[in-house]
Amino acid sequence: MVRKQKEIFAQDLFRLELAPMWRYFKSESFAFWMICFYLFLEYVRPQSIIPELDFLPWTQLAVLGSLAGCFIDKTVKWNSTPLNSLLFLFFILILISSAFAYDSSISYRYLENFYTWLIIYLLVVNIVNSKNRFFIFICIFLLASFKLSLSLSITWAMRGFAFTGWGLSGPPGFFQNSGELAIQMLVYWPVAFAIAIALKSYVTRIKYYILLLMPITGIMVILGASSRGAQLALFVQLILLNFRSIFKVKVLVAFSIILFSLWNILPQEQKERFQVAGDDRTSIQRLFYWENGFEMMKSHPVTGVGYFNFVKYYESFFREDLLYERAELPHNIFVQVGAELGVFALIIYVLSIVFVYLKTARLRKHLISSGGDCFYIPLLKYLNVSLVGFVVAGQFVSVVYYPFLWIHFSFFVCLINIVGAKNIDRFRQGRRND
Repeated sequence: MVRKQKEIFAQDLFRLELAPMWRYFKSESFAFWMICFYLFLEYVRPQSIIPELDFLPWTQLAVLGSLAGCFIDKTVKWNSTPLNSLLFLFFILILISSAFAYDSSISYRYLENFYTWLIIYLLVVNIVNSKNRFFIFICIFLLASFKLSLSLSITWAMRGFAFTGWGLSGPPGFFQNSGELAIQMLVYWPVAFAIAIALKSYVTRIKYYILLLMPITGIMVILGASSRGAQLALFVQLILLNFRSIFKVKVLVAFSIILFSLWNILPQEQKERFQVAGDDRTSIQRLFYWENGFEMMKSHPVTGVGYFNFVKYYESFFREDLLYERAELPHNIFVQVGAELGVFALIIYVLSIVFVYLKTARLRKHLISSGGDCFYIPLLKYLNVSLVGFVVAGQFVSVVYYPFLWIHFSFFVCLINIVGAKNIDRFRQGRRND
């Protein structure tokens, strides 16, 4: 009887009925409240939008509250995964790189840029340990992102879909710059689309249309953000979603119509930016960053030039390849990791991404083969689309220590913990019986 009640209650959550969702949230632990509060604060940034609220370090308090709550929440247990080991090893390499950096004082000043995400990742994967918790957590992620995508797509529409040099800007924080904002939309819209697919049979038609509005507005922000790298990543995501059937006539025609429509939505100035890509000063400077970043890797293969030392090292040794007054980070996630931390750290970073991608695809295959929970099948597929979007866009911006990848990793580990182990065991048992 209890089991049946829990199944019905889960269906209430899938129907997106506010009263049952709120009752469930109130019944949860303090640790879960705090980690949800943190996600809301980080992605919505009300303390930045309304200055009067910014009188306490809210995000730090939420993290500390989550940590304290773990000690009183009996359901919180250590979630062991190879990814944990990879991230701890990456942190050790950051510490080693900092100790041998060109300027260690800079490295130590920025250590929190990674260890904060490591702590948050560990809190999420250990607290969000049930299907209902995961569903509520990802709903907060989607609503916070939808708040951004809806308001900014309306802003872009109100100015006649016109081009501006600054694109679209989010609230102060990780998503204020148009390039980083566009990457958030790249990782958000596939997840939103997956949730819409998964919940279609549970929700009313109006709710379903609202769910579909999430990915649509996310894509609109990508187009309006004036980020060539993000728009290229969107193109790759669409190719990835259709690569198995791209040469079928119907799919090819539909795909061509979609691309043609998206291209025509782009302002003329943005199209011209694509035409001069590689020849304009911004592109040439980035090519210099990449070329000299590889030189840093070759000359400092073990520890790199130092964690967050790229800018100072570049200004000291590659001044002749500086087209602007000051150097910036290399605008490439792999060049940044390899140049600053060395080849071993780059291998760990790439291995983490590849591990998550392959493991996500494998879990989806196991769920399909074993008749697992169909809610998670589209989510696993589109989580990999999100990851590809981040990696492609990351070739043009320096977002190694932004939330995108670390939150994505936490989603992945939560899913492995919640639905992975049992279904994989069931799948393997079935193969042995056959």
